[in-house]
Amino acid sequence: MRLRIALLGLALVASVASASAQDVIKGDNKDKEKTKVTKPSRDFLMLELMYNGWYNAPDSINTTGIGRGFNMYLCYDFPIGKKAETHFSFAAGVGISSSNIYFKDQEIVLDDLVDSTSQARFIPESRNYKKYKLTTTYLEAPFELRFFANKYNRNKGFKAAVGMRVGTLLGAGTKGKEDGTKIVYKVNSKRYIETWRFSTSVRIGYGNFNLIGTYNLTNLYKEGQGPVVTPYSIGFSVTGL
Repeated sequence: MRLRIALLGLALVASVASASAQDVIKGDNKDKEKTKVTKPSRDFLMLELMYNGWYNAPDSINTTGIGRGFNMYLCYDFPIGKKAETHFSFAAGVGISSSNIYFKDQEIVLDDLVDSTSQARFIPESRNYKKYKLTTTYLEAPFELRFFANKYNRNKGFKAAVGMRVGTLLGAGTKGKEDGTKIVYKVNSKRYIETWRFSTSVRIGYGNFNLIGTYNLTNLYKEGQGPVVTPYSIGFSVTGL
């Protein structure tokens, strides 16, 4: 009888201990769930499809169609404050930015003279061009101050960024396709375009998808060697990784 009572007591103690252990484990799991932080997207990669235009271009310049551009950057993100608590970060990167501006019934002539009259001039087209454009390509470094509403996972939630971009000119040239033929005329020259470009940027969106706008702080052409035009762009950005 005493043996039965002892065994019953041991079973009761074991049952209570097991239930207590399960409660502790559940409590630990809940605490872990509360403190668990999903590794966020750091927006290392930025891909941008842009509409490009020229602000304050003189009436003598006849742009047409949709100026198209594509930008690609690789960035590194530096959290401001503790990683698990902050909603802000600073990012810096490097990439390529390209722009195309189209013209109607017009072409660009480069006066290759070493004197004060040397400049890029916009004149009526000398041929019947089906398409005529100016293309510029830059090696560019973006710098951004970023805000993200969801500090646990930036792939979800509101995001915004403001910043500056610094670019150096890699290449520039015009391309015209003559209407009714397969003849294409190309002129490559960086001579009259500013070597360095500085621009501001604003990006706003949700998750990996953003709207973005940029505005140049510098003119496209060197002073006295082309019209005073200020490039800008508006577009769609995809970020991730």
